[in-house]
Amino acid sequence: MFNVLFLCTGNSARSILAEALINDPQIGHGKFRGYSAGSQPAGSIHPLTLETLRVSGLSTEGLHSQSWDDYGEPMDGAPKMDFVVTVCDSAAQEVCPIWPGSPVTAHWGVPDPSRVTGTDADRRRAFHDTLHLLRRRIELFAALPFDTLNRLALQQRVAEIGRGI
Repeated sequence: MFNVLFLCTGNSARSILAEALINDPQIGHGKFRGYSAGSQPAGSIHPLTLETLRVSGLSTEGLHSQSWDDYGEPMDGAPKMDFVVTVCDSAAQEVCPIWPGSPVTAHWGVPDPSRVTGTDADRRRAFHDTLHLLRRRIELFAALPFDTLNRLALQQRVAEIGRGI
């Protein structure tokens, strides 16, 4: 089982969606344990994030907004990450903590659905589109031949997913 940490600034939408997706047995195939965190966590999950997950049949159990400091320092009880993926542009520009164990890192930038304005339908569509994009990337990630790739090749393939290659 691989541990995967998804990072975003607020940890209220994109990173939470990614965590829920990779933990779904139909998507992650039981090969991953997903986590999410933020550099400046909002402290709560955006209501449309939870609605989007529920409507899509994905579990919201155990999800919460938290700081990446919970994972960036070696501490009792903190899982060692195999992969760390940023899912928003601002987190990619921030100085990230040193991750214990030197996990494979990548940036999969995704527009922030919580910043979309307009009608309720527009806002819901933005969350659905974000979920769909992250689902496709996580499906590609889950399909990688982990047992046959060396670390350098794995790093390259995971990074390519975020570039749409």
